[in-house]
Amino acid sequence: MDKLVSSWYKDQSLPESYIFPPHERPGKLLVPRCNTVPVIDLGDTRTNLVHQILKASQEFGLFQVVNHGVPPNIMSETMSVFHKFFELPARRQGEPHRTHKRSKEMQACNQHFGLRSRKDPPVARCFKTPLEVVAACSIEAKKLGLQILELLCEGVGIEHGYFEHELTEDLLLGANHYPPCPDPSLTIGIPKHFDPDILTILLQEHISGLQVLKDGEWIGVKPIPNAFVVNIGYILQVISNNKLKGAEHRVVTNSSDHRISVVFCMNPAGDSNIEPAKSVVTATNPPLCRGFQFKEFMDNFYSMDGDADLALQPFKL
Repeated sequence: MDKLVSSWYKDQSLPESYIFPPHERPGKLLVPRCNTVPVIDLGDTRTNLVHQILKASQEFGLFQVVNHGVPPNIMSETMSVFHKFFELPARRQGEPHRTHKRSKEMQACNQHFGLRSRKDPPVARCFKTPLEVVAACSIEAKKLGLQILELLCEGVGIEHGYFEHELTEDLLLGANHYPPCPDPSLTIGIPKHFDPDILTILLQEHISGLQVLKDGEWIGVKPIPNAFVVNIGYILQVISNNKLKGAEHRVVTNSSDHRISVVFCMNPAGDSNIEPAKSVVTATNPPLCRGFQFKEFMDNFYSMDGDADLALQPFKL
């Protein structure tokens, strides 16, 4: 699929296999880049940060952070690495690692590359200094994610250090390329979904495309220079016993510009036990599901075409 994207995006018409059913298309209605998505200054006081991040996580499941301490040059150089990567001929990009598997015939309008190791081919073969800056950005993103998780723990009443070990053991780095599309109203960059992880840290450039669903309406997430977008993952929603809200989101394409985003997904180890934290469960707020292994959930997630609600159904009480 990814090689096909690179071959047709300059055409005047969209291949039939990329045309989504009407109810899944973004249509021609313009979704404005909205200023209501929370932007949180991490230089604020801890009390204010706990309040702001908790409120954003309950209302949107998504927010942006600035003054986060990650050097701007690391962010820009990481984006540059993947710009160069997606400019390579398809044969040099190697086989893509997919995170969104669909059994349906439609194909999303994007190229994706996933990486769990800084020595992973083919990216490591493409540059003279293979992935040093990307590895540095990954380290910074995980530190940022753990900082945000500590603030959320304080906000919902989960004990300090709850997410420091196996629940955030597996950091998956992904890069998505959305080429210009002949008709963005008929297709989608990434269909609507919840991230099946603990937390996602997203680096996006100046071109819009990310949208979050709130109160039944799509809201564009306005790109902000040197900001990270933070998505509450579905597994974090489960652990909080629905005190936090996973962000249902999608990515739309455009007809004129290439768009690249880089994501850092904080995942539990496959054999980690996932259950509502005992500190958030009470007689009046009983657990909404039984415990399960993360790999069990992911098997369900992929077999259900990336539908997190259906993937959780066998574990609900």
